[in-house]
Amino acid sequence: MIDTEEIQLNKYAQGLVEEKEITTYFCKFNVDQKREYLKELSLLIIQSKPEKEDVSNSIVNSKLRPTFTPCVLLKKGGKEYHNLIKIIYLPEEELEKVLILFLHLFKIAYQRRYFKEKNTPQKWWYWDMSDPERMRMIENACNL
Repeated sequence: MIDTEEIQLNKYAQGLVEEKEITTYFCKFNVDQKREYLKELSLLIIQSKPEKEDVSNSIVNSKLRPTFTPCVLLKKGGKEYHNLIKIIYLPEEELEKVLILFLHLFKIAYQRRYFKEKNTPQKWWYWDMSDPERMRMIENACNL
């Protein structure tokens, strides 16, 4: 099901929403909600098909220290779903770092696919979300 969170994450990947807006929203959640949000984000990451080099680039782009636990685990374990889930279950105080790291991994992988598949009719998530008409179509289709 498409929801406003998924749309917001896709807008972030297109450069239309700031990271701060998403982190502020995320910080209002309790720990279980944070983990659920990160699971949904990890599915978007997998669907975007990140490449091996995207892991290192996401660490650099996130401006997190490479020695932070989420960064070490991502670099060591890779971009596979089972490793992303392992990272999601780090202690609560690590979850904002996990979010930031995952956002950057998603954005890198998403943008590569976006430029290949932009405005593909059956893939709303690759539509140009800066276009108000496209956004109306997405919102109407999703009953938002």
